[in-house]
Order: sequence, then C-alpha cells, then structure tokens
Amino acid sequence: MSQPRKAEISRETKETKINMSINLDGKANYQIKTDVGFLNHMLELFAKHGNFNLTVNATGDTNVDFHHLVEDVGIVLGQCIKKALKDFSGIKRYGNKTIPMDDALSMVTIDLSNRPFLVYNVNFTNEKVGQMDVELFEEFFQGLVNNLKCNLHINNYYGKNSHHIIESVFKAFAHSLKEAVTPSEIAILSSKGVL
Repeated sequence: MSQPRKAEISRETKETKINMSINLDGKANYQIKTDVGFLNHMLELFAKHGNFNLTVNATGDTNVDFHHLVEDVGIVLGQCIKKALKDFSGIKRYGNKTIPMDDALSMVTIDLSNRPFLVYNVNFTNEKVGQMDVELFEEFFQGLVNNLKCNLHINNYYGKNSHHIIESVFKAFAHSLKEAVTPSEIAILSSKGVL
C-alpha cells in the first residue's frame, strides 16, 4: 500500500459536534475524547485491536441522554472508514473473527460490499454499563453500517457480564475489519466487477 489509507471528517448538528480522523494503516495510536466514558473505552479497544490510528473529539446533548452522541459517533466512524477506503478496491473485502472476553463470546463478520445491512444478536444481562444504556450500541453500529455501507453481522453467543459482552463485540469488530481491509491483489472481489 503506497499511501496510508486515512480520512478526516467533521460533523456538526444541533445535537452533536464531532471531529474524527482514522488511519487504517496506523500503529494503534489513539486519542479518544467523547462525553461518554464507556464509549471512549470501546473506541480505544477498537483502535488497539485493529491497529488503527484514531482520533475522536465529540460532544453532544448528553443532558438529554447519550443517544444522539453515540449514534452520531457511529455515523462519523462509518464515514471515515469509507472515505479512507475510497471505492473498496484492492482489499480482501471480507473479515470474520470470534473473540472471547472472560465469560462472553462474540463473533463479528463483515463484508465491505457497498450495501448496508446490520444483523445484531446481542442480549445483555443489564440495561446499563456505567451510565450508558447498552441498547445504544445497536444504534452505534446501525449508524456505522448505514454510512460505511457494509454488511455487518454481530452475534454474541453467550455471556453474563454486560461489560464483557460488548467488549468482546468491539474486539471482534476491530479484528474482522482489520482482516477485511487487508490489501489484496484482486482489484474488485466481485463477479460483477463493481461493488
């Protein structure tokens, strides 16, 4: 890969303000700052396990709840990855990883297909991790999928601890995306010739 695959996006609405940059060919250097502590932790895991450079500065109307900020961070992350990959050419396209985290086991499968579709089978044992409603992670991934335009299948097989469950999901997501963006000699992995 001659040029690092990187992108920067700024997005501001009446509800959130987000500045983000990603380098898919990075060294796991990250600086994450959102108004949601547990989301910071998950994005740090994503960068570390994907070996991506990631910078996130995000604020929002968390006095209402965390919904808008969490969803919008997912939206911008999807936009950043898509911009960094341009037309999805010259990559493996597919990634799959099953990752344990103590009592929890999750599998994430991705197809960088230029078609958005999310399958999300994750059942939590608690409604919150810290101050964050765990149902918001589905909104995060839906926003990401809609903007990255990928098929993303997230399946948690089991787990007792909600923190461990979502941590296994984010680690599996990072590793599957890392595999999917691996350079390939095949320009476009599709019998149609385009994605």
